[in-house]
Amino acid sequence: MRKTNQVAPALRKVKSPFDSNPQVLVTRPREQATELVALLHEHGFAPVRFPAIAIRPIAPNPALDAALERLADYDWVVFTSVNGVRIAWERALQLDKTAGLQTAQVAAIGPKTAAALRHRGVSPAFVPAEYVAEAILPGLGDLRGRRVLLLRAAQARQALPQYIRRAGGQADEIPVYETVPGQPSPSAWSALRRGVDYLTFTSPSTARYFVDLVRRADLDPLDLPGAPRVVCIGPITAAAARQLGFVVAAVARPYTAEGLADTLVRLATSDT
Repeated sequence: MRKTNQVAPALRKVKSPFDSNPQVLVTRPREQATELVALLHEHGFAPVRFPAIAIRPIAPNPALDAALERLADYDWVVFTSVNGVRIAWERALQLDKTAGLQTAQVAAIGPKTAAALRHRGVSPAFVPAEYVAEAILPGLGDLRGRRVLLLRAAQARQALPQYIRRAGGQADEIPVYETVPGQPSPSAWSALRRGVDYLTFTSPSTARYFVDLVRRADLDPLDLPGAPRVVCIGPITAAAARQLGFVVAAVARPYTAEGLADTLVRLATSDT
């Protein structure tokens, strides 16, 4: 594997367990990449920040404003990401409606989403053991005649609202943010063109936007320099990557940044 100077700044240097520091392309949004970058660095990798997507709040958002005004009308409020929590909370602060979120019956998908809620004084009533939208249904109980508010991305999959409706519930979907193409730095593009060892995807949107960005730069996303191996954070992301034509070398479990870093360690160790 190639040696590199593309180590994230402001992180302490550590002795790599590998013969060299494998380069890992991190396609997460810039503001969400810090944890994964730090974990990779600590494990002896050389992370390269390559934000394939950016998160943009939907504003104005009259549907969100109306929902925050009548949270008591809902039997469940479901958050599927840290981004949804952050953006909904910021708007609730502006409207002086945070108390409604703190007293609502809330479900969260994933430990990071749950932690973001707790940090704001919201105690999730249910967090599924598996970090995918479909896994939340058993914890919502009998949904017949129940109203469920889904605060999530504009491009979110339709599986969850469809399941809720099939179970007899009413699913009110309100997009609170959208994903847009990211803007990787010139140094990140240079690293990609020289060749990296591993390519990580943390959501279907990171995979899709990565493909679009790379093709616009006259590169073939399926035939990149260095033939990087693809590692995904979970099965939904892996399925999206495969649909785009990638061969997925490994899928993290658990579906977290820590799980992704551990999976990369195992894969890189077997590659050496």
